[in-house]
Amino acid sequence: MPLKPHRVLPAIAAVLALSSTLFAVPANAADAQSVMDKLNEFGPEAKALVQRAGTWDVTITHWDKPGATPTVQTGLVAERRMIGPMLEEVLRTVPGAPGAAFTRADFLTFNKQEGRWQYMSMDGRVPDGMMVAYSIDPDPEQRIFMSFLPFASPNIIGDIAIGQFWRMEQVITRQDADHEVKDQYFTLAGSAPVKWRGISYSYTRRK
Repeated sequence: MPLKPHRVLPAIAAVLALSSTLFAVPANAADAQSVMDKLNEFGPEAKALVQRAGTWDVTITHWDKPGATPTVQTGLVAERRMIGPMLEEVLRTVPGAPGAAFTRADFLTFNKQEGRWQYMSMDGRVPDGMMVAYSIDPDPEQRIFMSFLPFASPNIIGDIAIGQFWRMEQVITRQDADHEVKDQYFTLAGSAPVKWRGISYSYTRRK
């Protein structure tokens, strides 16, 4: 049934008012640039990330299933630098270290417009592609909790790789200026899901 004119006009007015609020444009280019400059200014979160730049020695502890005996890998180094407001980390094995050589990169930033942390990682050890995570709240940089977009990881059966669905969470804890821990928790999809800490990265700043 078509709306009557006395109902249509107020509805149009309400939509236009909402649109003017959501898509308001600064009066001139100078005002627009001023807004952009403020958004690009480093807030307390970005300033805290600057303090994490540098070279870090890393130890990885891995549990491949709930209750498993952990395996520990040493001989790893992380190089961190700022790219604008983003902290880039490149983790790699040092020459002569035991185990297979690999490179892993990730990026961490605080999005001031969204009011939350954003994270992305790329790991040469697994064919999982780019893994993206976000915080739920604007956590303090001393302890950042993030939830990853669900992803599929290969489950090898004979000579066939079947995608296995996972959920993943990550907690980054800054213990002090020279020590940090990155814990990753995994949940395997299924009728009785169980979450466990699968990987823990321990960082010590190199002097």
